[in-house]
Amino acid sequence: MVGGGEGAYIGNIHRIAARLDGEWELVAGAFDVDPEKGRSFALSQGMHPDRAYGDYLALIAGEVAREDRVDAVAICTPNFTHYPIAKALIEAGFDVICEKPLTATLEDAVALDSLTRESGRFVGVTYTYSGYPMVHEARVRIAAGEIGIVRSLQVEYPLEWMATAIESQGNAQAAWRTDPKRNGRGGSIGDIGTHAYHLAGFVTGLKLESLTADLATFVEGRALDDNAHVMMRYEGGARGLLWSSQVALGNSNGVRLRVFGEKGSFQWFQEQPNELVYAPLGGRVQTIKRGSDEVSEDARLRSRTPPGHPEGYLEAFANLYASFAEAIRARNEERAPGLLGQNLPLAYDGLKGVAFVEAVVDSAESNEPVWLTPVAV
Repeated sequence: MVGGGEGAYIGNIHRIAARLDGEWELVAGAFDVDPEKGRSFALSQGMHPDRAYGDYLALIAGEVAREDRVDAVAICTPNFTHYPIAKALIEAGFDVICEKPLTATLEDAVALDSLTRESGRFVGVTYTYSGYPMVHEARVRIAAGEIGIVRSLQVEYPLEWMATAIESQGNAQAAWRTDPKRNGRGGSIGDIGTHAYHLAGFVTGLKLESLTADLATFVEGRALDDNAHVMMRYEGGARGLLWSSQVALGNSNGVRLRVFGEKGSFQWFQEQPNELVYAPLGGRVQTIKRGSDEVSEDARLRSRTPPGHPEGYLEAFANLYASFAEAIRARNEERAPGLLGQNLPLAYDGLKGVAFVEAVVDSAESNEPVWLTPVAV
């Protein structure tokens, strides 16, 4: 692991998720920009002193020289560092698991996706919400035509944690997220809006054609947007609405997706993740529960407990790690991946996310619709 050391929220989520199914072992790391702090943290996590590195370049040099070198490296650092770290790792022959967004700029995202394809390396991107069993259930049912042609969708990701200027009050996580040099051009839209965009496309399979965006910065002095509204048009005529906000009081992590077709609709709410609401045309509204006999094999493979025993964020994150492991093993064994190793967020999905953010900011700055190029759909 690179980054994700002491005090870093997402690093601990990665560590828990990686270990949950016994598919991964954390054996090496460069956990902090302060080499000594990083080494100390590595030792606290049970790593051998020889594999407690001061920075990612030392990690690469040390692991390349080992017969038992690591199989993959998780990147849990601020956005602007993703590209140089991932590029160096891929060129050294390592597979990569990268936090989203893939990079801070579209140019870097295109270059990294190209490098991934040329190298044959695996690059997984942790779009967490694509790990939930009932998200996969919705995907399977929509692909099977259960609600017919999709007409419209609404996806939202509201948070309240940045409703005040906490970035100027010592909150390190907020500080880099509001800094264009470290975060990229998009604030709310880049940090959480990209999750919503990926979720909508993952479940529906729709390709975005154009968008019109309105970005707002409500907290005085903040350099990036903290609220975004985006109207989207998809190939085939479907329409979409996306809302992301870091200043939505009363919302802890309100990810919600609603997909409306000609024959029915599906609704999924991240704070009730074990249920998928299905409303068929002319029929009664039904609640499909995770773990029940009626769910698909895609959902069953990503469940660990019976109905009534809730699974949530950590388990969804762990599903990504288990899926990444299956995909890497399948490649190494020159076989097709099993179902668990399919439909994963990969480098190209990360590229699409960065392209989406760029298009949103371009639209907001120009007050004009933006048509997405093929790289961005």
